[in-house]
Amino acid sequence: MNQVQDNRQEREGGRLVSLDFFRGFTMLLLVNGGVLHYFARPQFEGTIAYAVFKQFTHPEWEGFHLWDLVQPFFMFIVGVAIPFSVAQRLSRGQTWSELTKHAAQRSIILILLGITLDAGIENFNLTFQNVLAQIGFTYFIAFLLIRSRWSVQLTVSIGLILVTEVLYRLFPMEGVDPFVKGQTFGDLVNRFIAPGSRDNWASFNAIPTAAHTIWGALCGQLLQKEFSGNKKLKILITGGLSALVVGYALTPVSPVIKRICTSSFVFISGGWAILTLALLYWIIDLKGHKRWTTFAVVVGMNSIFIYLFHPFIEDAAHSFTGPWINLLFGWTSRTFVEITILATGWFLNWFVCYLLYKWKLFIKI
Repeated sequence: MNQVQDNRQEREGGRLVSLDFFRGFTMLLLVNGGVLHYFARPQFEGTIAYAVFKQFTHPEWEGFHLWDLVQPFFMFIVGVAIPFSVAQRLSRGQTWSELTKHAAQRSIILILLGITLDAGIENFNLTFQNVLAQIGFTYFIAFLLIRSRWSVQLTVSIGLILVTEVLYRLFPMEGVDPFVKGQTFGDLVNRFIAPGSRDNWASFNAIPTAAHTIWGALCGQLLQKEFSGNKKLKILITGGLSALVVGYALTPVSPVIKRICTSSFVFISGGWAILTLALLYWIIDLKGHKRWTTFAVVVGMNSIFIYLFHPFIEDAAHSFTGPWINLLFGWTSRTFVEITILATGWFLNWFVCYLLYKWKLFIKI
């Protein structure tokens, strides 16, 4: 099979199916309705379930859990999609000026949505820690770099990580300590620009994690090239493993802390994002195993919608199904009843996305 045919078979209907699956699967993790967090409650401590499901929570400070990958995955996925979106719009005859205007508008909308979701109802709490707000910022940076050489994009991404490292270590202000909870440069920035921030999540994280979106854009550009699928796969694996090696090598001097996105964390989480894309690309697009992907693809095609509305859908599911589940299964155990109610909310989120997919209704910004 020649390279052009190989590239054509990698896509279904003009879309990279592995990317839609990756986006949908990540969203399903995020909008799990509390099911994945249930056994991480203190009352289950000491059980096997607690040890497993503790991975679906964030560490109090230093450390790395599976749940720490959700936001980096989102930022990375947004980056992967940028080259495909740009190519599609250019094919429709849009100018680069029009593309830039659209990207700027989308960035502003995402930032405003993110700020609004975390602002509160009674008292407005300004914070920049919501994933949509962070993505709005990193997306525009990656977009502005998209026409640059890959070496320039990579250099800028590493430069943003280095700038962050320098600021955290050398910012000349008393009481600022690089990695002490509550005393970091990120905490200082929060006090000035995002006083509503909670739990020491640094709004400044948008700077170093822009690397995730830039690396995603680089991967997207790679997947567009007329290389063979195997060559693309090898480059992805090499890039992912390289990021992991750098990240873990940095841990003696840069502890893994997601709340402030230390250098080691950015490289490690970025490496796992690239390797996850490589695995999905190999299984779904190269090997052609696509039938089983629908359950996540339907969510990936409406990721913004479900992110914004999943709390309302879950509340409705719990209100309408909770009494009946209690009636039917109250004789079992409280744990079973609570998990069933939570899982119902999760299922209803998926089902709404499935209906939108069948009706060909896709909510985009």
